[in-house]
Amino acid sequence: MRPRYLAPVHREGWPFVAGFAVVAALLALLWQPLGWLGLLATGWCAYFFRDPARTVPERDGLVVSPADGMVQLVEPAVPPPELGMGELARPRVSIFMDVLDVHVNRMPIAATVARVAYRKGKFFDASLDKASQENERMALRLTLADGREMAVVQIAGLVARRIRCWVRQGEFLPTGERFGLIRFGSRVDVYLPDGVAPLVAEGQRAVAGETVLADLLAVEPPRKGVVR
Repeated sequence: MRPRYLAPVHREGWPFVAGFAVVAALLALLWQPLGWLGLLATGWCAYFFRDPARTVPERDGLVVSPADGMVQLVEPAVPPPELGMGELARPRVSIFMDVLDVHVNRMPIAATVARVAYRKGKFFDASLDKASQENERMALRLTLADGREMAVVQIAGLVARRIRCWVRQGEFLPTGERFGLIRFGSRVDVYLPDGVAPLVAEGQRAVAGETVLADLLAVEPPRKGVVR
């Protein structure tokens, strides 16, 4: 069994790792200490694009985190207009990924992708609330088995300038399936069905594919967290 700290590199990362390695080799030819710095940078690049396996809970109704990172906001918000989901505010959970987090994104719940919508935008710091409205993003409208709808939105950040999403409209994906990646520090928003209470609190750490954000079958009220 591979140790957890030796996670494989995602295929999207290999061209970058190779590029870093070539630069490191050239720097080593110029001056050996520069080569060692290039080697460290290559190691960091491989670490950034790591894609660890995750144990995904299988019970019906569970919504899991689509991203590793910090739960930054838990509040009602209107989904992106390009998804055509109306102007009703829904419960939203925003997860901020810094450059040390795993950046492979996973499906929050088993669903059919009803719409894929890309929107050009700005590159504000993804930790700012206005990033959800102003920044470049890729939004997915999801239709659940019971007919309810959700949305998951990949948002570019101050450093992240490239969003990758490899799913297509009409495709069905199971909970925890990899659907995209953002380079190099960004945010993912999850819009829950109306009336569903988030089960995470602001400031909590989330793990993609594992941390439960909500339970569509539960009647538990929204959670509050205290930093101690």
